[in-house]
Amino acid sequence: MAWYVYVAYFFGGAFLGNFVPHFVNGVSGRKFPSPFSKPPGKGLSSPFINVLWSLLNLVISYFLIFKVGDFDIRQLAQVGTVGVGILLISVLSAITFGRAKLQ
Repeated sequence: MAWYVYVAYFFGGAFLGNFVPHFVNGVSGRKFPSPFSKPPGKGLSSPFINVLWSLLNLVISYFLIFKVGDFDIRQLAQVGTVGVGILLISVLSAITFGRAKLQ
């Protein structure tokens, strides 16, 4: 498989991992930082914006994982690449938002 497919799977995992905190905070009615807050990524966005942002992340991850290459959930290298993307964005988010004071 071409190298760029694994890059797409990695970023697909990152977008999938980014989906979770925005969706959970949005449907819970809590404000949470997003790229649309002021300042971007540091201010708080409304729950509605976070739900929309999370769903966009989900759509992007779907296209990167399932429409680039031929994703096979039984292939450890492919699943692992998605998993590394999820792991990296999750750890970076925990560090970043752990320092921020959220409501």
